[in-house]
This record gives sequence, structure tokens and C-alpha cells, in this order.
Amino acid sequence: MKLHELSGHSGARKTRKRIGRGIGSGKGKTGGRGGKGQTARSGVRIKGFEGGQMPLHRRLPKRGFKNTAFARKLNEVNLGRVQQAIDAGLIDASAKIDAAALVKAGILRRTKDGVRLLGGGELKAKITLSVFGASKSAVAAVEKAGGSVEILAPKREPSEQAA
Repeated sequence: MKLHELSGHSGARKTRKRIGRGIGSGKGKTGGRGGKGQTARSGVRIKGFEGGQMPLHRRLPKRGFKNTAFARKLNEVNLGRVQQAIDAGLIDASAKIDAAALVKAGILRRTKDGVRLLGGGELKAKITLSVFGASKSAVAAVEKAGGSVEILAPKREPSEQAA
């Protein structure tokens, strides 16, 4: 096999529709762009532009709270994925498993702000995990297998309710 003999799977590449080849093609003259004006030009279409009037998305009041700048970016890992890595010999089950060990094993690309453990999959090995957070089902599955989970996230204070 040579490089020029390689091709993608059938249906992977769709042939581009050639527009603007005369009026007989049905897409000629204006090339499917209608007549004149801003939308007929290349790269000038303005989304949400209302002819100089204040756009709707700016007229409406902004509501709610977004914590995106300060929100923690956590990696989510299922127990089944950890078990696969143990079976493949990428993680030592006897040692404490933390974010750095998961990155070294290739389960995570980078540590971000920590790891949240989820209960998807089946865990057979007895392991000790040190993670930022874990779901109840994940903690139950690890403890059922004889292991333990250390949660690094600070405890939440009970919120004060208004009378």
C-alpha cells in the first residue's frame, strides 16, 4: 500500500456543491445568497444586528449569577476506568491513588483543580483514593471492595435559611 492509495471511509468525505456556474445550474448568478446587500457580501453578516436599533439581547435585563470565573474545574473519573488502569498495570493498587498518579497512568491529561470520582463501572481491587470529591455511589463501591476514599474538599457549612 502506498500513500496515494489511501482513502477515507465511504461517506466520510462529502463532495462540495459547486455553486454559481450559470443560471442553468439552479444555483447560478447570486450563488444562493439572494440579491445584493450586506448578506450578499463575504464575511460581513452581523448576528443579532437590528438595523442600528438596540439589539434584543442588550435590551433585556441580565438576571442570575454566573460563577464561571471562580468555579472549580474538576476532572471526572469513573471507577471502571481506574479498575482498567489497575488491570493494565498502570496504577499500583497498594499505593495511595491521587490526581498525580492518575495523570502518570494516562487516565487524565492534567490535574486541573482536582478529581471528582464517579461510581460508573465496577471496582474489584482494594484501593485507597485521595480525591477532591466523590459521589455517594463511588464511595460505597470503594468501601464495598475494602478500600477507602479521602475527600480533600472542605466541608460545606449548612446554609442559613431566611425566616
